This record gives sequence, C-alpha cells and structure tokens, in this order.
Amino acid sequence: MKPVWLRRKLPDQKALQQMRELLGRHNLNTVCQGALCPNQGECFGRGTATFLILGKTCTRNCTFCAIPAEERPPAPDPQEPQRIAEAAAELCLTHVVVTSVTRDDLEDGGAFHFAATVRALKKHNPDIVVEVLIPDFQGSLAALRMVIDSNPDIINHNVETVSRLYRDVRPQADYRRSIGLLRTVKEINPEKITKSGLMLGLGEEWNEVLQVMSDLREISCDLLTLGQYLQPSGRHHPVFRYIPPEEFEDLRWEGEKMGFKAVFSAPLVRSSFHAAELFRHIQS
Repeated sequence: MKPVWLRRKLPDQKALQQMRELLGRHNLNTVCQGALCPNQGECFGRGTATFLILGKTCTRNCTFCAIPAEERPPAPDPQEPQRIAEAAAELCLTHVVVTSVTRDDLEDGGAFHFAATVRALKKHNPDIVVEVLIPDFQGSLAALRMVIDSNPDIINHNVETVSRLYRDVRPQADYRRSIGLLRTVKEINPEKITKSGLMLGLGEEWNEVLQVMSDLREISCDLLTLGQYLQPSGRHHPVFRYIPPEEFEDLRWEGEKMGFKAVFSAPLVRSSFHAAELFRHIQS
C-alpha cells in the first residue's frame, strides 16, 4: 500500500478531457501521459503539460520508465515544432517544458528537432520561457551545442539516480556522461540556467544522494528536483522505500545549504512539476 502522503484527489474530468482534446487536435504527445505521471490531473487541470517530442517510444530501456522501448522509432515529424508552438499559444502558456524520448537511432540524437521546437516557440511568442529536458545525446558536443544555440532559457538533464544504481536502473546511460553534459552547458554559456533531478526510493543510500547533489553543485547546477520513484508496473524496478516528507524537506535544506538557487523536494515532485513557479522563485 502506498503511504497516505502519496494519495491524490481525483482530477477534474472535464479539465482532463479538454486537455486531451487539445492535444489530439494538435497531434501532440506529453510525458505526463507517456510516463504515467501522478500529477497529470493537477497539471492538465491548470492548463499545463510537458510536451514529449520525437515520438512515443524510446530507444533505451530504463527500468524505471513507463515509456515503451523500440529499436527504430518513426522518423521525426518536421511539423511537430510548429504544432507545439500553436498549442502553447492556445493554452496561453508563459513557461513551456519540452522533453523527448531518447533517440539513439538518430545521428544527432534529436538535437535538431529540439532546437527547431525552441525556435518555433520563441518565434510565436518572444517572451515565452522555454525549458528543455534533454537526453544525453550519447555525449555528442555538436548535438548539445545545437540545443544551446537555439537559446532555451533553462537546460535540464536528469541524472535520475545515484551512480551505483545506473547498471540496474539506466543500463544504457552513464552517470559521468550526464554530469559532463551539465558541466559543458556551463562551460559554453556560464549564464545559462541548468537543472537536474533525482528519483528516490530506488535503493539509494542517504550519503549517495548527498554525493550526487555535491557533484551537481561542483558543476554549478542551479536547480534541483527530488521526488519519490513510483513503480509503473510489476516489470519495472521495485520501490525499495517510500521516503517520508520530512526526509525530502531535510534534503531541500541540504541542497540550499550547498548553494542550489532553488530545490523542489517532496514525494510527488517531478522534474517539470510547477516548473514555472521554480523559475520565478530564482528570478524574484
């Protein structure tokens, strides 16, 4: 049984349906739906969503993620960036989060498509804040530069878990490569806001979490999110422990002490949950 602090109220079905209809009209995907996010009802009810580009299937098979794996997903849709810009305008979004499945089958890992989406959003609304949650592009500097050059306001890349658990949780990823990506963003543009996140409850130890946080601060990562891992199905990595809210609060305090500009740490936090509020917090 999940603990009481993970229970959510039933979402407004009318708001859910309205958002689903809008996404259907624009032929768009969201990570909210694809990853079975527990906050989908709240976000859809507030008229926000995290757009998922480059398809609905992933070339990797991380054991924590509900998005299905496929060796060769469909080719990128060149009209998708424009449809996202139109949907963001229809929703009156001032802060939009764009993420993707991992596309190791593409030469640039999907970087061109990310850049095209950022540019489409900025062209449609020059004042919009664009946050991209990117994959590691297999360590490609050229791909990362392509995204940076499109000028998103925030570049997010989640390390997801502690280094020791990568073999079990993210077997096709590399902890140091993920840290290196965020480091490179700051080396190319020290003013660019960077962000990362971890899931807790996968079997990590307290000191390992603090070490990841320290590693992120060493490369000047600005924003951090910490949330509870929830097992999508019996086939996925098990939940080793449900972390109580007070431990998340302790980690928030530790992160702020380390120097993060903002730490969003609570059981139901996800990397794009209340992203606009977190950004406004560091701008005020």
